[in-house]
Amino acid sequence: MNLEHLQHWLAVTLGAVGGLGLFVIAFLDSSVLPLPIFNDLIVIDLSARTPARMPYYALMATAGSVLGCVLLFFIAKKGGEAYFGKYAGPRSDRIRSWVQNNEFLTVLVGALLPPPAPFKLVVIGAGAFNTSLRSFVLALTIARAVRYFGLGYLAIRYGDQAAQFVQQHKLSMSLVMLGAVLFSYLIVRFAFRPRQSAT
Repeated sequence: MNLEHLQHWLAVTLGAVGGLGLFVIAFLDSSVLPLPIFNDLIVIDLSARTPARMPYYALMATAGSVLGCVLLFFIAKKGGEAYFGKYAGPRSDRIRSWVQNNEFLTVLVGALLPPPAPFKLVVIGAGAFNTSLRSFVLALTIARAVRYFGLGYLAIRYGDQAAQFVQQHKLSMSLVMLGAVLFSYLIVRFAFRPRQSAT
């Protein structure tokens, strides 16, 4: 059985299990075995068939994805910069500088971009360069929750047609979600920034 057949078999088998299967798929996809797009399609399918359970499916996909990324984060942390340099190639210095200066934003943006955006590279970089685990998990949780709850909402609203819509408009959808999250982030950051004392 080649990798493509294994990916398909896992997606079909685990997807039929429901929320727990979705959790496992999201975990594997975010850590050791890429299963691109399967998470999205299964969240849509399950939510369209059972709308009342949509929050549960979105939550399981979010939790599986976050925990899978945390595993990869610690693997990269143990491997250090040498592992990242081998994975990233000549881009490693630029990526390192950006990740270290924009920890939260890097993870938030990377997690919202659609495949084939190299999000695993962001996760590996975050681990290799000792990004704050708290910042990493917070940004990742926000981004994944926005993604999967958004897909669940589309599934409830449009049913089976949601999957086709997502496939055709995945970039524009990701940009809209990214814009909304970044806008919220800037508002919160502006509201809680330290105020300078009057001179």
